[in-house]
Amino acid sequence: MMTLRKFAAGLDSVPTAVAWLLADLGEARGRQELFRRQAPQSLKVLREHALVESTVSSNRIEGVEIEQGRVATVVFGSPILKDRGEEELAGYREALALIHERGATLPIDTDTIIELHRLSRGTIWDAGKFKTEDGEIVEIEPSGRRRVRFSPLAAAATPAAIEELCGLWRRVFEAGVVPPLIALAGFNLDFLCIHPFRDGNGRVSRLLFGLQLYHLGFEVGRYVSLERLIEAHIERYYETLASSSRGWHDGTHDPWPYAGYLLFVLKRAYGEFEEYVGVMASPRGAKTELITAAIGRFPGEFTLAQIERACPGVSRDMIRWVLRTLRLAGVVECAGRGPAARWRRRQKG
Repeated sequence: MMTLRKFAAGLDSVPTAVAWLLADLGEARGRQELFRRQAPQSLKVLREHALVESTVSSNRIEGVEIEQGRVATVVFGSPILKDRGEEELAGYREALALIHERGATLPIDTDTIIELHRLSRGTIWDAGKFKTEDGEIVEIEPSGRRRVRFSPLAAAATPAAIEELCGLWRRVFEAGVVPPLIALAGFNLDFLCIHPFRDGNGRVSRLLFGLQLYHLGFEVGRYVSLERLIEAHIERYYETLASSSRGWHDGTHDPWPYAGYLLFVLKRAYGEFEEYVGVMASPRGAKTELITAAIGRFPGEFTLAQIERACPGVSRDMIRWVLRTLRLAGVVECAGRGPAARWRRRQKG
């Protein structure tokens, strides 16, 4: 709540880079409904794709993975779950469904936060319960040395802090003393610094990010996985979180690195959304351009499955056709055979 306390007093200024992102996102929200009307039937594909990616990515960030062949079965409602990992994926999917179904009508309060944790943690013993013991976030360096990255708020102070945080969110949002997206970023940072649960705080923070975006009228998380984009830029996530949490306890911290990161993720999501909708409403040539652009974004090797994830709504046959064309043109080369084959762009010269 230290960040929202700062913001509740108003802002003297906003960093230029953050101001630019706010302006871009305001325009993107303005175009949102127009793009949704362009390809309404195709958006179902995007929704299902985003649901799978969000569930898998958010859990994978926390080290939870299941067999690839089981993902769709678990996410779309398998009644029989094989292990703890599958329980957590199924639970996260339920939490996402709650957010997508209720949107801005689901309040930002202690009960909602506890419910999101209960759902996303499966049947673990302390699901939906605040932590009861103090702890530290520890990083183990390659040398084996343990380093304290951050000391969260004490367990005894947690319930009151979450109540204050939710109250500040309502106050700052309703008063309009700061741009709503800045208030959202401040809430998210404060939540992670309070660290209210023994485990699962990262997952709940990502669920709250999506929920609060609904409250602000930004619905891109329904069609593009915010969690996947966070995972794709996970090093920047940890760097900005570490930078912005330094000095949090006494209110001397700098919230702007982390705020800028969340706005960057949201802008990337809108960029992908508009690109996908444009392709779905365009002829085959546009799909070729989308696949080619996706290939250009991979820094090294990539697989056909990775291109599929980057190009929802584009068939596997279409991707194979483009890859074959690019290979014949000497643009890409392939090592191996089958869907797991590794591809890479050829170096010029």
